[in-house]
Amino acid sequence: MAVFNTDFSLVQRAIKSVLNQDYQNFELIIIDDGSDNDPQNLLLNYAKLHQDKVSYIRQANAGQSKALNRGVLNSTGDFITILDADDEYKPQHLSSCLLEMEDADLIASTTETVVDKEEDFFVPDKNDHQKLIHVDECILFATLFGKREVFLNLTFDGKYAADAAFYEISALSFKVKKVSLNTYIYYRNMPNSICSVLKRKHQLSNLEAN
Repeated sequence: MAVFNTDFSLVQRAIKSVLNQDYQNFELIIIDDGSDNDPQNLLLNYAKLHQDKVSYIRQANAGQSKALNRGVLNSTGDFITILDADDEYKPQHLSSCLLEMEDADLIASTTETVVDKEEDFFVPDKNDHQKLIHVDECILFATLFGKREVFLNLTFDGKYAADAAFYEISALSFKVKKVSLNTYIYYRNMPNSICSVLKRKHQLSNLEAN
C-alpha cells in the first residue's frame, strides 16, 4: 500500500480491512511516499502495534508507481496484490482472489464502487481522456492480484492508466483474466484521486470549448 498525505483515519480503515481478512497468511507492506501531514507519526505508531503483520517503509516522494515497485521488491509472498490507502477490502477479498489463481497468473476484478452521484461511475478513458468509460470496464491498480513472478518481471510506470498497461503487457507472457468479485471497496467519492482530477480537467475543457 502506497500512502501519500492520505488522512490517517482512511489509512487506518484500509489497514483494518486487511487485518480482518478471513485469510490470515499475509504481510502488509506500507510505503509512505514522503507524506508531510502526520507530524505525530500516527501511521508509524499504528504499524508498530501490528508489526507481526505490517511493515512500514518511508521514502522521499517519488509517486505511487515507484512506491508500489519498492513494495514489490520488499515483499516475500508467493502472491502480490495492492490496496489504495483510501479504499478497503471486504473480509473475503484475499481468499476470493486466491480461488481465482488456479487457472491464472494475474487477475483484475470489478469493485464495489462507492459514489456520491451516478456520473462518478465514469472515468477518463486511457486512450482518449476526452471520453468517459464506466469504472467496471477499467483495470484498477488495487484489484490486481497475481503470482510473484509477474510483479518481479514487470514494473509500474508513472503515467495515467499504468495499471491497465501493466495488465496488458502481462498478457503477452502470462495468463491473465478479468473477474467479477466485488470484494474490493473502491471509494470514487474522493475528490483528490487521479481519476477525479483528470475528470475535472475534462469537464473544464468541455466548458471552455463551448
